[in-house]
Amino acid sequence: MRVRRTISAAVLTAAALTLSGCAGFLVPAGEGEPGPTRSPAGTTRPAESGATTDAPAQGAPSPTVPNDDCPASGAVVEMGPVETAMFARAVTLTLTNCGKQPYRVHGYPSVRALGDDGERIPVPVNAGGSMFGNDEGPEEVMLKPGASVRSTLAWVSTKEGGDLIEGDALEIAAAPDTGARVFPLEGHDIRLMDELNTTAWRSKPTR
Repeated sequence: MRVRRTISAAVLTAAALTLSGCAGFLVPAGEGEPGPTRSPAGTTRPAESGATTDAPAQGAPSPTVPNDDCPASGAVVEMGPVETAMFARAVTLTLTNCGKQPYRVHGYPSVRALGDDGERIPVPVNAGGSMFGNDEGPEEVMLKPGASVRSTLAWVSTKEGGDLIEGDALEIAAAPDTGARVFPLEGHDIRLMDELNTTAWRSKPTR
């Protein structure tokens, strides 16, 4: 695995302000590189027994699912545009039942940061809210075909200070045991990461 060299927070702050005006979000991370962490486990599966799922999200990233194609799991995840606030960034993740059967959702999305070689990099992913919304915890939802639930994925900073890690993409799945999609981050200042927070899948966003 090849992880891009971390970049000093002071230099990154100046670069971010140049790219995004006064709405830069870069705040120093903890000293050194944190060890890999797993997203909070969730459960998402078709309600009908015997249904198959996409390739597991564990190991190498799964190929990106075309926007017009529904995977075998019956659920597809999309990442929305970047929301900005002073020193903060977030995106809305949407899980849609694109199949023909009801789909049970309970838990959090599975999120992994990837380097330029496609390997996972050690960016912690936590269950929790942010200034973009509170996390009220998992809620069991039975999605009808065409229905959706949402989660907020936010870029957060720790108090210790230090360096940020530069990533090239995010690998996102409905849950750890379902197929993942890869979302490139090229052109975004959100490539510079400290930690990530996700809220549980909910039928209504929490603000």
